[in-house]
Amino acid sequence: MATRTKASSLPQPVSDATAHPRVAVTVDLVIFTLRERALNLLIVERGIEPFKGRWALPGGFVRLDETIDEAARRELAEETGVSQVYLEQLYTFGDIERDPRERVITVAYYAFVPSQSLELKASTDAAAVRWVAIGERPPLSFDHDRIVEYALERIRNKIMYVPIAFGLLANEFTLTELQNVYEAILGDALDKRNFRKKILASDLLVETGSVRGGERHRPAALYRFSRARFEAPRP
Repeated sequence: MATRTKASSLPQPVSDATAHPRVAVTVDLVIFTLRERALNLLIVERGIEPFKGRWALPGGFVRLDETIDEAARRELAEETGVSQVYLEQLYTFGDIERDPRERVITVAYYAFVPSQSLELKASTDAAAVRWVAIGERPPLSFDHDRIVEYALERIRNKIMYVPIAFGLLANEFTLTELQNVYEAILGDALDKRNFRKKILASDLLVETGSVRGGERHRPAALYRFSRARFEAPRP
């Protein structure tokens, strides 16, 4: 006959959360813009240790009384003065030794913003904030270079089937300006005729009826992105 194990001898479930090691959670923000036809990245100079005086992505620790999305918006506003930006989650990075202070997992976000509409202002633990061309950025603290490279790979793949490029433009733009955005993100020149043929065939643009000076001072038609057309069910 099989013996019955007493319940008291079985492993008991741990109900006290304090019995488990604590892991800190942070957010890091990869903010892109277009300046002088080059893709730029928003970076901050760290005003505290670790890596005091070095450049990093905006970000910080998530508080107990806020969601991760709320923490991302708060940290971006506190460190750079940038607010009212649509942030999209990129990836979660959790290498064991990514932060010298303690075990830290970070949730990275990315966004596209038109830089001409923003006024940068460093505060809290950021000593300075600035835009830097992607190809000219200094070495970043923590694993932030890896996060940036992951973001670049994501947007270069995504731009081919999702109209993310319009986030870097004003509400009205020329086809040349739109092509400049695609070239800046992809890091490669595009054939002008083929680009215009494909983008107009996508039916995502609405011609405004207005023009402004274009190449060689020729009037260039202005367009708007139609989100309604993009979100409409396909036949």
